[in-house]
Amino acid sequence: MDVRLTRRMFVCAKRIHRLIADLNFMTGTFSKILLAATAFLLASEHQSFGQDADVMAPAPESVRTFLEENCLDCHQGSSAEAGFDIDALSDQLDHKNSHKWSRVFDRVRDREMPPVDYNELDASDRKEFLKATGGWISNVQTRRAKAVGRVGARRLTNLQLERTLHDLLGINIPLENRMPDEPRTGGFTTVASGQSMSHFQLEQHVNTVDLALDNAFKRAFTRKEGREKTIPAKKVARPEKRKRCREPELIDGHAVTWCSTMPYYGRIPASEVEEDGWYRFTIRAKGLNLPKEGGVWCTIRSGRCISSAPLLSWIGAFEAGSEIREVVVEAWMTEGQMLEIRPGDATLKKAWFDGGQVQTGKGEPQNAPGVAIKSMDMQRIEPGPDNDAIRKLLFAKHRVTYGKKFTGSVKPEDPDKALKQLLYRFAKKAFRRPIKNDDIAPYLKISLERLESSGNFVSALRVGYRAILCSPRFMYFYERPGKLDDFSIAARMSYMLWNRMLDEELWLLASKGQLSDPKVVKQQVARMLRDPRGKNFVVDFADQWLDMNQIDFTEPDRRFYPGFDPIVERSMLDETHRYLQQMIDEDLSVTHLIDSDFTFLNSRLAKYYGVGGSGIGAVDGDQIQKVSLRKTDHRGGLITHGSVLKVTSNGNNTSPVVRGVWVSERLLGEHIPPPPENVPAIEPDIRGAKSIRDQLAKHKNNSDCASCHRKIDPPGFALENFDPSGRWRTHYGVGKKKKKNRRVIDASFEMASGKKFKNLNQFKALVLKDKQKLAQNVAEKLMTYGTGETIQFADRDDIKACVSRTAKSDYGFESLIKEVVASELFMSK
Repeated sequence: MDVRLTRRMFVCAKRIHRLIADLNFMTGTFSKILLAATAFLLASEHQSFGQDADVMAPAPESVRTFLEENCLDCHQGSSAEAGFDIDALSDQLDHKNSHKWSRVFDRVRDREMPPVDYNELDASDRKEFLKATGGWISNVQTRRAKAVGRVGARRLTNLQLERTLHDLLGINIPLENRMPDEPRTGGFTTVASGQSMSHFQLEQHVNTVDLALDNAFKRAFTRKEGREKTIPAKKVARPEKRKRCREPELIDGHAVTWCSTMPYYGRIPASEVEEDGWYRFTIRAKGLNLPKEGGVWCTIRSGRCISSAPLLSWIGAFEAGSEIREVVVEAWMTEGQMLEIRPGDATLKKAWFDGGQVQTGKGEPQNAPGVAIKSMDMQRIEPGPDNDAIRKLLFAKHRVTYGKKFTGSVKPEDPDKALKQLLYRFAKKAFRRPIKNDDIAPYLKISLERLESSGNFVSALRVGYRAILCSPRFMYFYERPGKLDDFSIAARMSYMLWNRMLDEELWLLASKGQLSDPKVVKQQVARMLRDPRGKNFVVDFADQWLDMNQIDFTEPDRRFYPGFDPIVERSMLDETHRYLQQMIDEDLSVTHLIDSDFTFLNSRLAKYYGVGGSGIGAVDGDQIQKVSLRKTDHRGGLITHGSVLKVTSNGNNTSPVVRGVWVSERLLGEHIPPPPENVPAIEPDIRGAKSIRDQLAKHKNNSDCASCHRKIDPPGFALENFDPSGRWRTHYGVGKKKKKNRRVIDASFEMASGKKFKNLNQFKALVLKDKQKLAQNVAEKLMTYGTGETIQFADRDDIKACVSRTAKSDYGFESLIKEVVASELFMSK
């Protein structure tokens, strides 16, 4: 047996035994189920290790000869340029080495290597090298895919686990954040090679399953649902009129909070929740001292609202006008949290209060804008299935007897038979495919043992459900090498487009063997994207593809970017999500990622961008709406969205390198290798004293850097007119320094092809000349996200075939999704 496999088996088995020892409340059978998870993973690894030896083949002699004659002078030993040593380039085409060989192929193909000043390479030599190298890599990878599959053992991501438990149990509590953070490989958490199953991961999985089951059984034994109360203005406001505090003050029958920078001002203790759960708030409010245009934008957040627990969670925002309006929001809140409702527009005049608290009567004379709350309703809710539906999910038609404090009992006439039927039904859904009676034998054994020892049917059923949810058949996708069976295809489809379990229609089609038909698959993709569950696809995919879940990792310095605030940030996210949804709904071309004549804005974001102006064409209201763009708006295409511009800066300054790498890899389909270790990073001078262009020119003089910067720098400089907060600018420098004393931004540059552009619009025009490359990049991202494996060299022709079939729709976004899901690559392990 391979030494590497032996070592990994020992380490993994040791982790599992440690977990079982720690969780000493488990039965012996349940311990065996967890050990089965180890065996499942090790069998997958053993299959890969064993088969790799059979499919490996050394690089052709002509390939090695070519590299020695044309590359060895510069790429050898410890002083190899860019740290790329040809002698160290192994013929073992694992993930790491395959990437290196693909890079060699691409650079020779693109005529980047050998350099022009080194040697004039004969065209026939280049052609022969590419043919031999490409054929060798493709042959090895294709043979491996047929033997063991191109995708390794892949488990549910944290998000998929949460939604699957929601579907199975009918609950809707947050679970994703209970699991350890997940690494992203190729940009996605779905990629099998980046996933792990450590001792801690297993332990947290068991804990998360317990939490989900606790909630489901608690709700099943709860007869009444929801509690509601109305909170009048005098209860929203501070209890004592003269008290110095941070609650609203009562003015003319309204609870008023003035615009201020004071933390937690506008907190409402009357909204404090007594238990964790979902709550619906109906707020009736208006604005005071409205600005010249529009209303008073307000934020709604939740937290403990004290300095010892400073974090606040975003719930929503609304624009308060001169008349009372009703705003409804829903939020998950934990015990002890309350609402904070306050004006949140950073551009509004602020009231000032001394002493760290707000004294009654001090805000009104300052004429600052404010929000006045007339009343609010507070209701405990349970989104999703009601308690009766949960009882049916857990107990089918068996009668429930209610006890005290969320307890109860179920007493079937034949408990053994009932356990078998319920576990079979549950396991079939949990394992996402048809099963046999023998498949539930270990879980039934656990349940029967508990029933015999405790005499409690509910306890016995719960421990059986728990064992099923800790089984590798639940945690991992069932996929065999070669063409996937229909249920595996159904699972891939549902977890790519919904990140949750397959529904009845997919199950029916899979049972009939119809999901092997590309036409049926495309019809299902269209249905699933338009299903309410399909609306999550844009958010889930964009969170990882475009780093949208990292938009609040940094915050622009308010001294330099005073117009930026949480309302703007959230509106930027809404803009991108609605824009991508429109691309799907209308099957718009992927060219809309680079340019378009519309976007989606509300009044706050339109004001921030300087789009729309006043009067005719103005953007009104707090709802995101489609807005036509003018050439003078400096917007158009996802590339100019504030969300993209925000995640590609560090909050205080911009870097053409950072933005250039991001745009190249996420949108343009360029694969940028990490920089050499001996090259320092460039930090822009935000005072405008030194040009970033001058600094990068020095980098380009370094041969280790030049080839990559030819690709990185063009998109980076094209976007230099946008500051770290996503606003358009014409000069570097921030603060009070006069514009005439700042350096003018020069967005011109030269593409890797040698074509030059003067500004962003000209850059867009050059990029849009190659629509197919844009589409190919999107297809690669979709395939990686959906299959759980990054694109390999041997996959390139399949990707090109998917893309070519969408040319008739001008490379429409929905068309690309359909072709990816219906492709042979997607339907194979």
